[in-house]
Amino acid sequence: MILTAKQAMTALVITYNEEQNIKDVLDNLAFANEIIIVDSFSIDKTFEIASSFPNVKVVQRAFDNFASQRNFALSLASNSWILFVDADERLTPELQKEISFITSQKDCASAYFVRRNFMFKNKKLRFSGWQTDKIIRLFKKETAIYNHEKIVHEKLIVSGKIGQLKTKLIHYSYSNYENYKQKMIFYGKLKAQEELLKNTRPNFFHFYIRPAYQFINQYLLRLGILDGKKGIIICYLNALSVAVRFQELKKIRSRND
Repeated sequence: MILTAKQAMTALVITYNEEQNIKDVLDNLAFANEIIIVDSFSIDKTFEIASSFPNVKVVQRAFDNFASQRNFALSLASNSWILFVDADERLTPELQKEISFITSQKDCASAYFVRRNFMFKNKKLRFSGWQTDKIIRLFKKETAIYNHEKIVHEKLIVSGKIGQLKTKLIHYSYSNYENYKQKMIFYGKLKAQEELLKNTRPNFFHFYIRPAYQFINQYLLRLGILDGKKGIIICYLNALSVAVRFQELKKIRSRND
């Protein structure tokens, strides 16, 4: 394997009201050559905290959807290598070293999946559908763009080979019930916009069968039952997001009609 000097890397984060997370994630990203935050006009102290870091560039932009926000952040990056993380994700020292090693290789993939450990408060959730969770977080800017039609749970379109990192990313998605519930409701409403673009016309199947299947799939087939009470909560709230998606779609279609 041929190694070169570590290539410059830009770390990107999009934020909205992340004052509880922003300092920790920026500390995690200190090994990057450039750090850029695209903030959706947070009404807490996210902007002030991020701006206090001398090595961080903070830009504010009104939020329309996740794909658009991420592509805008990409347009600001000065370097080829991109590390795009969420504010509630953390890199272990081992993952930082692996990323630095990857970016020093002469012959490497265009992008890399990283597996994630989903944290329920401060404990790892072992099942409930999250045991196989992986996402692209490291990639070369010139080979990738976020799909404009996937406005939530956005998908990165990559031209070229995709590898996988060995070390896992820590995902502190669930801090408390109410916050996660509001997040799932928000995602559900955005997903309704995707369904509208696909011309979905919601019916009994969408209102009742889809949410029920979501719960059964994660709780039984994906072994959420083994996560105890945590599994019930996560599987229920994910099913709630599906129910919200089609109820919101019904409202949108009614207004349009």
